[in-house]
Parts: sequence; structure tokens; C-alpha cells
Amino acid sequence: METNKQKVLLVIAPENFRDEELFETKKVLEAAGFQTEVVSQKTGVLKGMLGGTVSVKKTIADIAVADYQAVVFVGGTGASVYFDDLLALNLAQEAVDQGKVVAAICIAPSILANAGVLKGKRATAFSSEKENLKNQGAIWVDQPVVRDGKIITASGPTAARDFGWEIAAALGEK
Repeated sequence: METNKQKVLLVIAPENFRDEELFETKKVLEAAGFQTEVVSQKTGVLKGMLGGTVSVKKTIADIAVADYQAVVFVGGTGASVYFDDLLALNLAQEAVDQGKVVAAICIAPSILANAGVLKGKRATAFSSEKENLKNQGAIWVDQPVVRDGKIITASGPTAARDFGWEIAAALGEK
């Protein structure tokens, strides 16, 4: 039996991540007993779209997927920097390949779609991403939070708490 808490990796944009999607999701996961770690393309104090800040100590390049039970991509306008970022796309693919819970909210489901992990999967996202998800083979579902196996997607900031609880529920299943 593991004595350490399960760890969840939260990936945010270096700027303009969506505050609620990070902080609400993080708060729910920690309340459910999970450890969280925030990473980005750069380290330091990073600022969200609404002015919230978070101290980031590691970049995506510094982490090993095997150390985490879940990988969560946070949205906000800044998340588009990951749409074609090979490190982010590989992170999503590797997490799926290792059977991890993989989640994305707002525009971030396009990261999963571009990584090829939503083909044939039910998914949602902020409405601006609907066509990209469909073009990448996802089955679009117009709901706040959608779970297909170990992949969880959500539509935006108003879904952040439910998104967090869905991730916690998926992590609780062994």
C-alpha cells in the first residue's frame, strides 16, 4: 500500500491561464486528499487572466509522467501556446499510454485533440474548440463536464469545481 498521496500534475500557460480553472480544480483535488503540482513552460510567479498568481518551480520538460496519477491541462487564452507544443502534446500522449487520468478544461481539450488522444472519445471544450475537436476525431458532447474512460474534459470556468470532483472520482477508482 502506498503511503504517499496520489499526485496530480496541473499544466498552466506561462501567462493568461484561467484562474478558476486552476484554483478551483486544485482546491477540490486537495480537499479530496490529492497532492497537486503546477508546471508550465517557465518557472517563477505566473499570472492568470483575472490576476491570480501561482509560484511554479518546474517546467514541463522537468517532469516524468510516471510520477503522477493524473495530468490536467488548465485553460484560459494562454493555453493556446500548447496547441502545437511538442512537449505538451507528448505529455498528453504519454499520460494516456501509461493509463493515467488525463483531463483538460476550456480551450485546453484542443491540446488533447492535437495530441491524438481524443479520437473516438466523447469530449467537450469551450465552444471555440468544437470544430477542432471534431476534426481530430472526438465525439462532441455539449455538456459542462464529459468523462470517457480516464479522459475528462470540461467547457470552462463555470465547470471548474465539477471538473475537479470528476478528476477526484476517476482517481478514486482502481
